[in-house]
This record gives sequence, structure tokens and C-alpha cells, in this order.
Amino acid sequence: MGTGKRGLLATAVAVVCAVTVLAAPGTAFAAPTPPPPPGTTASVTVVDGPDKELEAVRKKLDKLYRAAAVATEEYNAAEEKAKKQSAEIVRLAEKIVKGRERLDRLKERAGAAAAAHYRGGGLPPEARLVLSDSPQEFLDGAGRVRQGEHATKGLLGEMSRTQQDLEQYAQDADTQLKELEAGRKAKAKARKKIEKRIKAAEKVESELEEEEKERLARLEKRAADQAQAGWLSSGILDEVDGKATKQGRAAVAYATAQIGKPYQWGAEGPKTYDCSGLTSQAWMAAGRSMPRTSQAQWKQLERVDIEDMRPGDLIIYFDDASHVGMYVGDGIMVHAPRPGRSVTLAGAGSMPILGVVRPDAAAD
Repeated sequence: MGTGKRGLLATAVAVVCAVTVLAAPGTAFAAPTPPPPPGTTASVTVVDGPDKELEAVRKKLDKLYRAAAVATEEYNAAEEKAKKQSAEIVRLAEKIVKGRERLDRLKERAGAAAAAHYRGGGLPPEARLVLSDSPQEFLDGAGRVRQGEHATKGLLGEMSRTQQDLEQYAQDADTQLKELEAGRKAKAKARKKIEKRIKAAEKVESELEEEEKERLARLEKRAADQAQAGWLSSGILDEVDGKATKQGRAAVAYATAQIGKPYQWGAEGPKTYDCSGLTSQAWMAAGRSMPRTSQAQWKQLERVDIEDMRPGDLIIYFDDASHVGMYVGDGIMVHAPRPGRSVTLAGAGSMPILGVVRPDAAAD
């Protein structure tokens, strides 16, 4: 990477962090470690001495919080599905009500037709011909009878179709209710997983002295900075120069305005967020409907090469697509990291990247 590019990166990060500090008093965000010179690879620091045990703790915490993140996205997926199923059940219930009202009206019409037929004596056409005063009167009456018979058949057919529709709506509603119940069980199972992992992580952290917690934070930052430096050392930013769309700028503005707000699993704002809650709400604020979970965002949104990403694009992390952040430019992304942390800026390469997706691909 050229010297000018690294200078641009450092300047951009410094400006964003300065704005962040002014916007959220008492909260500071460190810029990622600058990349190493071109042609070199990031060094891997060997942790030894008093930090060796803390490094093991860091890895254990990372594993626990990663497991909690996976369960959180499972919970979010079940929650999103439950919302859609509930809406579908309401829609079907409305159809059932309207169908029953229609069937009642058809029955009234059928009853009125039967009563009129009864008042006419219910005689067959041949008998009416014998009793009629003139052939013309008979022909007129026979025509009305045929019209009445056609109308009655049509009425009965309409009643039958309406009844069939009602039965189908009831079956569909029953299916949706069963799936909704299954979804509730899935949510409860995911919730237990989340709470178990977070509780275990909090227990590990609670056993640390304050000085150890400070050292642990430094180890976490070191690991993230090394990953970012390694990513930047490939010269990736020499290729990444995409310009944000109007909606992309709006999404970035929303996401960065949430910096400093706490992470909360399952949250979509406005006071707390989880990773996909932040990205989905940012794009919805920009006028784009969005899948709720990071896995759904990865599956459903258009994928782009890392070299082609632009501000507003979503970076999906880890092989299971269990984390997501929003690219803001110059090698930096904004994300909601994990329990115990707040929405913040971080190096786009500070975690293993699965790929990049674009919510506003239609704008290309």
C-alpha cells in the first residue's frame, strides 16, 4: 500500500474518532493499527509470561461470545419468522370472517329463491302448461323458470366455492399456528443457549482482577489490530475505491450515529442493538427493506467482491455468517460487537471476512 493511502486511512480514522468522542462524552474509540510497509506480512505476537494465561482466557471468552452470537441469530431468525406467521394468521382470519359473511349472504339469497319457488306452487312446466290460460303465458313462465334454475345453479356453485375457500383458509391458519408454536420453541431454545453462553462468559470475566481486565482488553485490541494489519498489508485498499450511493450515505450516517449505544442481543434499537439489528435498521432508515439476520443478509442480498465494496455495503464475518458490520470507508466498519460492548468503529479486516453484500445493488 502506498504511503499516501496509509496517510489517508490514518487521517480518516482520526477524524471519525474525534467526531465520535465529541458525540459521546466519556467514550473513546481507538484507531486500528496502521498497516505494515508494502511487501511485508503482519507479525504474530507470541503471548508469553503473565499474559499467557490471559490469552487463554481471551480465546475462551471469544469462543463463548461467538457461540452466543450464533444463538442470537437463531433467535432473531425465529423471531422474524414468528412475526411473518402472525401477520399471515391475521390475514387468514380476516379472510375467514369475510368468507363467512359472504356465505351467509349467499344462504339468504338461496333461501329467498326457495321461498319464491314455494310460493309459485313448485309445479313442473308441463302442469303449468295445462293450467295456463294461453301458450304465450306458458312460454313466458317457462323462460323465467329456466332463468331461475340457472341462477339457482350459479348460486349453489358460488356457495360451494366459498365453503371450499373457508375450509382452505382454516387449514392454512392451522398450519401457520403449528409453525408459530414450533417457532416459539425454537426461540426459547435459542434464548437458553444465549443466556447460558453469556452467563458463562460473564462468570469468567467476573473472576478477573481489574488489572487483569485491563490487560485482557489490551490483548483483545492487539489481536484485532494484528488481524487488521494483516488484511491491509495485502494492499486491499489500493483496489477499494467505490463511492457510496445516496442511500448508502444515509445508512452509514444512521449506523455511525448509534456509536456508543450498548449491544443487546435481539435488539433493533433505538437504544440498544445487536449486529444485524444495527445494519438492518440503518438500511431501513435509508429506505431499503432488509433481511433481519446476518445469515439472511448473506443469503438474500447481492454479493460483491471485497475489492468492489463501497460505504454502506455489509461485511459478513465468520464461516457461519454469524456477525455483520457496515463498511464506512478507508478500511473501517461500524458494528455492534458483543455483550458488554457498545456500537463502535473497527478495522474491516479485524475478523475473518466471509464476504460482502450490497443492499442497494439495484442502484448500480
